[in-house]
Amino acid sequence: MSISVTGNIEQKGFGFGVWALVATDGTTYELKDPPSELSQPLSSVTIEGTIREDIMTMAAIGPVLEIKSYKINS
Repeated sequence: MSISVTGNIEQKGFGFGVWALVATDGTTYELKDPPSELSQPLSSVTIEGTIREDIMTMAAIGPVLEIKSYKINS
């Protein structure tokens, strides 16, 4: 399922953790293979991507979002 989501980038989980998008509605999406620009805390990002229902992760913090494109909002 393709979606467009706006929110904050945060590191979640234990150990090294994973990078996640916390949407404005409170939903947390685990980012699949985020680029280096999205592998840091950011206060406003819009990501277009696909929810990967065929993937399970150790972090299990929410749906896995495969990034197709993104925009860092100012």
